[in-house]
Amino acid sequence: MSMFCYQCEQTSKGTGCEKVGVCGKDAQTAALQDLLVYASKGLARYLHRMRKLGVTDRQADQFVCEALFTTITNVNFDPQRLRTLLIKASEINVRLKAAYEKAGGEALKSFIDWDASSSVEDLEARGLTVSIVKSKEKLGDDAAGLVELLTYGLKGMAAYANHAMILGQEDDEVYAFFSDALNFITSDELTADSLVAKNLECGKVNIRVMELLSIANTGTYGHPVPTQVRIEPLKGKAILISGHDLKDLEELLKQTEGKGINVYTHGEMLPCHGYPELKKYSHLVGNYGGAWQDQKKEFDAFPGAILMTTNCIQKPRDTYFDRIFTCGLVAWPGVKHISDGDFSPVIEAALAADGFAEDGADKTITVGFGHNAVLGVADKIIEAVKSGAIKHFFLVGGCDGAKPGRNYYTEFVEATPPDTVILTLACGKYRFNKLELGDIGGIPRLLDVGQCNDAYSAVKIAMALAEAFDTDVNGLPLSMNISWYEQKAVCILLSLLHLGIKGIRLGPTLPAFITPAVLDVLVENFDIKPITTAKEDIQAILG
Repeated sequence: MSMFCYQCEQTSKGTGCEKVGVCGKDAQTAALQDLLVYASKGLARYLHRMRKLGVTDRQADQFVCEALFTTITNVNFDPQRLRTLLIKASEINVRLKAAYEKAGGEALKSFIDWDASSSVEDLEARGLTVSIVKSKEKLGDDAAGLVELLTYGLKGMAAYANHAMILGQEDDEVYAFFSDALNFITSDELTADSLVAKNLECGKVNIRVMELLSIANTGTYGHPVPTQVRIEPLKGKAILISGHDLKDLEELLKQTEGKGINVYTHGEMLPCHGYPELKKYSHLVGNYGGAWQDQKKEFDAFPGAILMTTNCIQKPRDTYFDRIFTCGLVAWPGVKHISDGDFSPVIEAALAADGFAEDGADKTITVGFGHNAVLGVADKIIEAVKSGAIKHFFLVGGCDGAKPGRNYYTEFVEATPPDTVILTLACGKYRFNKLELGDIGGIPRLLDVGQCNDAYSAVKIAMALAEAFDTDVNGLPLSMNISWYEQKAVCILLSLLHLGIKGIRLGPTLPAFITPAVLDVLVENFDIKPITTAKEDIQAILG
């Protein structure tokens, strides 16, 4: 076994990737990512103790979030970029050690024993000593699985926190929890009960992080409004932007204004069309393609430049290798990275490419049903429920993926009765967001809440409905059917469990890091259910 990773839904054989990741991650990259997580724990041990002494280090807090985000599935595949982050971690570690001891802290053995002289190979060897395999050997499969559940929850939360931070929204209590939880993981006295409790606390803190991200996005770009989005191309030069980062899209739109280039969103960027401060750019003309796992075929066919802003990159094909670019934390070896916010190379590549030769068909879909838009017609929705026009709500959302079986979500939505409403978010919606589902008294049956980053909107909608009907969320005619792929979905699941929401259906497969014993606990306490077939699940939900 040259590596071991089971953090994503598509992990090999449903147990773990042992030679190369299904995502395309090689053994060296896996070892460096394991070491970066380990480095984050080392920094957290200082940060946690420093806070007790009244000392904080905001730059180090931000770095821990960036480091964890970097190790999420389909973000950073570049060993040299990972080495740079590990060297930066060693430099921050020296600073934290000095600050901690100056504040009166007792001597603490450092986790980080490498420096700027360390090569990628040196760091890879070090990473192998702190792998998940070592954790499983030390703790056993059950406890190690709960540690990984928490670690993946923290990774997902770090992604949301990083997006919020970029737009100026931070909370020291959130940073304090990162250092507390990572320090907790390093304890030699972990128990199943303490691990479950810390996982639920992670879910609680993540609600605050998602709130910060919602405030950041809507405070900067306005509340999303229902918007029709073109899904066929227009004639002309083109740039495709994928990922999640709204700030990068804004900068790209500013820099391409007046240059005769049409900008298209892809994947999780689709909901950006609903934001007033982004949709005002007339050259943001539509959405091209679908979810992340289809990018090789879609990017190959796209006759322009491509910009990846965050996770979901796959190994680029040679046919578009010279016209795909990365920015932020995402990276692939050899792909040109934009580190200074200057998208001139992307623009030049778009102008040099052929562009679309003619207009496509005039087809649209509708986005922009965030909590502000939905709650703006709450009285209409409540009346429809009271009158019986709306019998049930389904939240069908989460990550999409390439593994067989995800057609279940298309079949599930197709099987929902005409007197039900589907709330959806994240890229899982590409399985059904082009279906003609109609409306109920003017209320669309399919309400696109936004990105996975917009999960807070779905929570706000559910809570508002619960308040209106004087019940809790479990008392609503609402069922949750969540598809997962990577660690942000894990974090959202922990938030739902913290809120006490029961009966969640999870698929297409259950996490490999959740052992049968841990699953029994989740089933007993939260009634988590694996999906079966669309027809059987609809019948079970509606009785």
